[in-house]
Amino acid sequence: MQTRKKYIFLTFLASWLLLFFFGGDQLRRFTFFSSKKTETLRNWPHWTDRSLLQSFADAEELEGDGDPPLQSPTARRAAWLNVYKNSRCRMETCFDFSRCEKHGFKVFVYPWEKGDPMSDAYRKILTSIEKSHYYTPNPEEACLFVLNIDTLDRDHLSAQYVHGINDKIQGFPLWNDGRNHLIFNLYSGTWPNYTEDLGFDIGQAILAKASFYTENFRPGFDVSIPLFSKDHPQKGGERGWLQNLMPPKKKYLLVFKGKRYLTGIGSSTRNALHHIHNGKDIISLTTCKHGRDWEKHKDTRCDKDNIDYGKFDYRELLHNSTFCIVPRGRRLGSFRFLEALQAACVPVLLSNGWELPFSEAIDWGRAAVVGDERLLLQIPSAVRCVAPERILALRQQTQFLWDAYFSSVDKIVRATLEIVKDRLFPHRSRARIFWNALPGGLLALPDFSTRRGDFPFYHPQQGSSPSDKFTALVRAVCPVVSLSQPLRRLLQAVSTSRHCAQILVLWSCEKPPPPRGKWPQTAVPLTVIRGRTGLSDRFFPYPDIRTDAVLSLDEHTNLSTSEVDFAFVVWRAFPERIVGFPTRSHFWDAGQRRWGYTSRRTNEFSMVLTAAAFYHSLAPSPRYYHNLYTSSLPAAPRGLVDRLATCEDVLMNFLVAAVTKLPPIKVTQWKQHREPVGQQVEDTAASAGALRSSQRQDCLNQLVDWFGYMPLVSSQLRLDPVLFKDQVSILRKKYRHLERL
Repeated sequence: MQTRKKYIFLTFLASWLLLFFFGGDQLRRFTFFSSKKTETLRNWPHWTDRSLLQSFADAEELEGDGDPPLQSPTARRAAWLNVYKNSRCRMETCFDFSRCEKHGFKVFVYPWEKGDPMSDAYRKILTSIEKSHYYTPNPEEACLFVLNIDTLDRDHLSAQYVHGINDKIQGFPLWNDGRNHLIFNLYSGTWPNYTEDLGFDIGQAILAKASFYTENFRPGFDVSIPLFSKDHPQKGGERGWLQNLMPPKKKYLLVFKGKRYLTGIGSSTRNALHHIHNGKDIISLTTCKHGRDWEKHKDTRCDKDNIDYGKFDYRELLHNSTFCIVPRGRRLGSFRFLEALQAACVPVLLSNGWELPFSEAIDWGRAAVVGDERLLLQIPSAVRCVAPERILALRQQTQFLWDAYFSSVDKIVRATLEIVKDRLFPHRSRARIFWNALPGGLLALPDFSTRRGDFPFYHPQQGSSPSDKFTALVRAVCPVVSLSQPLRRLLQAVSTSRHCAQILVLWSCEKPPPPRGKWPQTAVPLTVIRGRTGLSDRFFPYPDIRTDAVLSLDEHTNLSTSEVDFAFVVWRAFPERIVGFPTRSHFWDAGQRRWGYTSRRTNEFSMVLTAAAFYHSLAPSPRYYHNLYTSSLPAAPRGLVDRLATCEDVLMNFLVAAVTKLPPIKVTQWKQHREPVGQQVEDTAASAGALRSSQRQDCLNQLVDWFGYMPLVSSQLRLDPVLFKDQVSILRKKYRHLERL
């Protein structure tokens, strides 16, 4: 019996082997597919479970959607490995940290050679680097290198494709197999598969790439960047479209309007989008009209789809929709992603395997809905379940992210550099919370602090408030000090404030300061420090400042102790803003087509002069706004201040407004504030005053050009301790001396 069983088993085994080796091509393919099926379904960003569509589509429609045969993640990875030999690169293995030790994080851009092709987009990237405070023209000082060869478009069918890159970079003496190099790329691969092949060996270089496939992304080394158009602005950029937060839900719940690819990669999801269209609160419109030979591939839906497509305006849909579908295009990324962010339309991402832009720093769960292409039909019910308060939070976050990192090429490049810098100096890197909340990763300088509570934006969230003391920083330019001069009176008035901790006199005169015995006796310590070269010395982060607030004063400012006390109390309630006395305004001069500057007293203002103003400091770390002014701003705007003596006020107001997106705050009534003689001269029609006003107007326009937009915000808010005369006893009032002025 046992022998019979053995013969039966051996006969069956021999038959199976003969079938497999001599006629089993189909069987081998089936066996291979079965072993890989789960992996393919999990990773490949295309429709796989077609049973989900049975109630919506004909069987004929589901057959042959025009895509090329699916390429497994293993095959995609193998193709990547063939081109990128250093696929396991990490900062610890493929980056020379020693280059960054002596001079810090400095970036060198290869000089552009005349005749080399370069797209406008890549020129914007290089310009952003060269105008940043990280740029160095000396390669010996550089920590990071950027090529002068345009690597953005690596589709060899494109007119922007640059040939022979591999031979060129190998000839660069600084190349060193790409070590410490950063390569930017927006488009890779070409028809029909659009792989991530760049057409040259990047060696050990860091790749800043759009449409990054997760399997090919090297965490902690590469940087995923957004896909942006050639028309994306160099600096500034348009503000987000969110103006009214209420109601959180708009006219349309979910919208999409775009191309429907009839063949090739990316056609699956877009071909299926019409199944969720209901013509009411869900609008999904596609057109077949793209490419030269679209009519050769048109199907029965194309004519109707093309007619419906023209009935809606794309920009209007963005304005009036709560959620916007962002499906993959030919590549994983899409221009629609940034468009949705700007419009405050919550992106619904349908691009499986996409490494989202700046994913290392940005928490996209707070601003977008990450969907699954294979579960498209569940998207409408999923977004209907999002609570109104959650929608409101998502829309607010889209505006913050757009303005902080994506509204211009300059911000995209700076975010890329800051992410790389944080990897090099982990002990001073920004926590993730800084990237996802005010002031944002580009303004939360780790050189200032890595603690949330040290920044002026987080006191309410932490249930704390700034300290009850300030440092008065008085700038003196007069060569002689006598008892009759305004400086002596100012020092005495400020020192008697119950909130004053110390007075620092910034001596900016050519002559040495008077001996200590000639300075007035004050109730608080008085220290004289010599000013640094240049007119920006007022905002240098002096280590002598050891309080949460700075009261910036000019020597001729005339203030009473009560005015100082009240202004400080107001500042403690708004520690992120400039709070002070003399105000100025900006306006758009349509006749001259430029920004105007005025010192006229009106109900509206946008600047508070630092001749008498409080703003945020912090001890023991370097002062925040001082540090931002001195360390973050490139040399160009600070050099403008050195050339135009009246520009320092304007630049500091620009900087604070750009950080906070809020106007300054004016205190006390203007009739009560006795302006110094110098200010009165400035505001008159005299030639000297006209010259100063003209200089500030020139400064205003040059700074707008540098920032790329006008950051100043106008306000009509004024905080006064006494709004009107009343019958309360003058002795019972907290700021009774102000009413007597």
